[in-house]
Amino acid sequence: MANVIVWNRHDYVQQMRARINVPTTWTDVLNVLYSDNRTIVNGAITESTVVPASLTRDSAYTYDDFTIAADTLTINGTYVCPMFVDEADRHQQTYVQQMALAAYQAKKLNETVETLFLATHTSWTNFGATDLANTGADDTTQITVSASNIDDLIRAIKRKLYVNNGVDKAVENGICIVWRAADFELLEAFVQANGFTEADIALKNGIPVQKAFRYMGVDHYLSTSHATGGHLFAGIKGAGEIGVLRSTFGRAKFIEDPNNVSGLGVVTRVDYGFNWPAYNIQFVMDVNVA
Repeated sequence: MANVIVWNRHDYVQQMRARINVPTTWTDVLNVLYSDNRTIVNGAITESTVVPASLTRDSAYTYDDFTIAADTLTINGTYVCPMFVDEADRHQQTYVQQMALAAYQAKKLNETVETLFLATHTSWTNFGATDLANTGADDTTQITVSASNIDDLIRAIKRKLYVNNGVDKAVENGICIVWRAADFELLEAFVQANGFTEADIALKNGIPVQKAFRYMGVDHYLSTSHATGGHLFAGIKGAGEIGVLRSTFGRAKFIEDPNNVSGLGVVTRVDYGFNWPAYNIQFVMDVNVA
């Protein structure tokens, strides 16, 4: 009798979830909010006249005022990842092969979310050539990243965050840049030329050093999912938000003979929404690169 493994749906879902929970760039860079609500409303101080003032003893003081504005994240985007397994293939697969399929399906979901995140660059604050030279601000002129200016670019990004009163938030959450492969190679070369090894600069969050490391007080990430046209993400971690529908992410439906085709349909999806709060907009940058 052939060694046939019955399709293990419970283990399939567990393997999907294990792969989804592997640390990624978007989960590390964004403030991830898992919820079953369509809208998530937060509040933030947008205007304040609260300023310490001198006081003469035995005299009255005046209260200052502030305004709290509602900020809303809406989970209304959906990407579905349906996969069909022919009936014969289904029964000829080993348990290990089934788990590999589950991990692959989850990996594609994570990659899709990262692409969606990096495609929202039009919502970020522009950073261009004059920002790098400190002769202007919010520029869209593209920067050619090179071995001779990559450290200057990192320092200029930090300067822009600090000028916009992001120092405390940067200390609390950390600064990050998401590079393309070619830029990441230049940065690696610069780091190595200055005597650092991978062990010196590895992040402590589980992302391998081949995809992320810390240098010059910044967490640097590699991505191959950037939008076309030359747009890097830089800023303070957690300044941007993504909402993920808890009850659909990391789950799968198993459909027998979908559309009367002999086999098994495995359908998983991600429901999401992005929010770039106005009070954090100076802390998320669209670095325009050639």
